[in-house]
Amino acid sequence: MDKIINGKEIAKNIDAGLSADVNNFISKSGVIPSLHIIMAGNSPPSELYVRNIERRCGKCGIATSLHRICSNTSAEELKNLICLLNGDNAVSGIMLQMPLPEHINTREMVSLILPNKDVDGCHPENLGKLAMGNCQLPPCTAAGIIQLLKSSSIRIAGTSAVILGRSTVVGKPAALMLLNENATVTMCHSHTQNPCEASVNADILISAIGKPEFVTEKFVKSGAVVIDVGTNTREDGTLVGDVKFDEVSKIAAKITPVPGGTGPMTISMLMKNILTAAKISISK
Repeated sequence: MDKIINGKEIAKNIDAGLSADVNNFISKSGVIPSLHIIMAGNSPPSELYVRNIERRCGKCGIATSLHRICSNTSAEELKNLICLLNGDNAVSGIMLQMPLPEHINTREMVSLILPNKDVDGCHPENLGKLAMGNCQLPPCTAAGIIQLLKSSSIRIAGTSAVILGRSTVVGKPAALMLLNENATVTMCHSHTQNPCEASVNADILISAIGKPEFVTEKFVKSGAVVIDVGTNTREDGTLVGDVKFDEVSKIAAKITPVPGGTGPMTISMLMKNILTAAKISISK
């Protein structure tokens, strides 16, 4: 179906170019870009995501190291690990795999990562730079959304974009990036009185709320572009997005599937950030 935005295929093309860029960087600098992942516990979704990152990085020539911490690790122990990685010149990027244990302040730990090693793009300094329009390490999923739209020749400037969800990981950075691309952006969240009324006028509708099949055809204008960031697991183990795909795909001009839409792009943007971080490290 031509209307399906194949994130997996787009990511594959990006990875091919990135692999060449990484090899070129290594040959010129002698530095191998590296990602250090910190993960607590053994959540199956986290395990799968980290394995996918390790596999994709390996194909592109990026080294990875996984630091497993116990669910009862203290905040001080995690802080010491982050500081150790911050001070290691061989570490290009640091990534905290979420969720962290409940007793640890996630925002505090993210803020401890050096901004130039924050390849997830979640450090307050990088988010501030994103607001100013000059961020070198943008949040990966938001950057992936923009790349999906551009790779699919979808016009952003002058369009009306609605985002369902205001997280600092997806919703807010996606809004900033769309604004930087000259879209007019509306955000809907848990306190929005009538999200359907706002979203039905959108040229581009992005859902990142984590509610399975919440977005039905009544939310979507005929001919709209629908980007589904949601990844929700049914009781039988199958994945579904925030969007009721079978229903919405009949009226949307373009739509991303789950899986195979924004997910692969997030990892591609992560790898792009790792290479950028490695370049920043040798320029200091």
